[in-house]
Amino acid sequence: MAQEPIYQQLVNEWIELIQKGVVRPGEKLPSVRKACDMHKVSPSTILAAYRALEDRGFIEARPQSGFYVKAAATLPLPRMRKQSIGQPSGEALLDHLEAVLAAQAQEGYIDLSLASPRGSDFYPTTRLKHILNRLTRAQPELATDYPFPPGSARLRRQIAQRVVGWGVVLAPEDLLITNGCTEALQLALRAVCKPGDTVAVESPTYFALIPLFRSLGLTAIEIPTHPNDGMSVDALEVLLAEKRLNAILVQPTVSNPLGSSMPLAAKKRLAELVNHYQVPLIEDTPHAELYYGAITPDAVKAYDQDGWVILCSSFSKALAPGFRIGWMAPGRFLRDTTRLKFASSIAQPRLLEETLAEYLESGGFDHHLRLLRRHFMAQMERLRGFVAERFPAGTRASSPSGGCLLWVELPPQVDTLALFRAALAERITVVPGLLYSPRGRYRNCLRLSCCYPWSDAYERALGRVAELAAELCGAN
Repeated sequence: MAQEPIYQQLVNEWIELIQKGVVRPGEKLPSVRKACDMHKVSPSTILAAYRALEDRGFIEARPQSGFYVKAAATLPLPRMRKQSIGQPSGEALLDHLEAVLAAQAQEGYIDLSLASPRGSDFYPTTRLKHILNRLTRAQPELATDYPFPPGSARLRRQIAQRVVGWGVVLAPEDLLITNGCTEALQLALRAVCKPGDTVAVESPTYFALIPLFRSLGLTAIEIPTHPNDGMSVDALEVLLAEKRLNAILVQPTVSNPLGSSMPLAAKKRLAELVNHYQVPLIEDTPHAELYYGAITPDAVKAYDQDGWVILCSSFSKALAPGFRIGWMAPGRFLRDTTRLKFASSIAQPRLLEETLAEYLESGGFDHHLRLLRRHFMAQMERLRGFVAERFPAGTRASSPSGGCLLWVELPPQVDTLALFRAALAERITVVPGLLYSPRGRYRNCLRLSCCYPWSDAYERALGRVAELAAELCGAN
């Protein structure tokens, strides 16, 4: 449970100064020597901070001159205004979501909202294929034996080793393998809630939670969420004190759709609160290992004292989407979730579990993650620059701490549901903002993705969405 490195603290401070306009585009940052004197740290710490800011696209190094703030980095953050004119019913929201998912499945369409890349260029598919083929020949029983929960001991051991880097100490026996992170969330909710219960979520939140809550008969209450710092712990504490919550579901490290990551102090306080009030917290972390920093930040689970935090994740975003291998550390709810897993889907394919376990044992995953993070960082800077340059005046956007998702707030008169329909007619898919709110808020927002290779077709599609947004601005 390490403290946030000093260089990362400096990175966070500089990002805040840049985004608030205290340091403006084109302005030079203090020299390394001067910054050392200002912050009382070594030159290596300052250089690490400046390199991290450069990697994330906030500054640029100029030969023989120093480091300067880049223009695209000052794209203002969303104001998080919850526009909800003509609030749709729950059924209408599900209809809109169904239309979006159907559009995303169409061949020949350019999907600008993907949460993970398609195709083998982004994943170690050749290596996984070789492992799978070898295991099939050497251990054919892996394809024929009937698996049962909690899943492969070998894979659970590898997961336990990985989460040490998140500040979490687990035994393999503390883990349960699931069908992706979505099933982990479902099992967690079923274990700790009953129909009619209330669950706190970020606002905006991951759109797949809305039909999940509806299917379980749960009510979502939206908690104010900062585009950089995540869910407001202050607002959450008020609701906990009033005993209005039965559970909390949060993405504290690289959230979807904002890309926000809670500061360590907020994570510690959140863990203290849920343990004090004995309200289960479901920590959803499928994007955590795509964090842009040098190390993955501590999880809230790292500060859990009595097992009230249920940690959920998967390998779907960074390694093998088609395997649908997720996992959870249910804490005090391990027995309940294991029984629910058996009743729901029995277990995961053992052959795929063992393939992932062997790949993780090989040590190749960390190298793959470094390449993927580097790719996403470069793509995100390019996407934010494009939005700053081409989208209508008044557009705002998040500054993600990791991953490939960008939250864009357009001028108030733009209805992104109308934008979705107009783009769809031109074989382009975007996801309108109202789908990220149980109450249909954020109608002038949308989620964009930078996980595509930056091609002429991708850039033309982005440009066309910008033009359609400008047309909707003029039409109102």
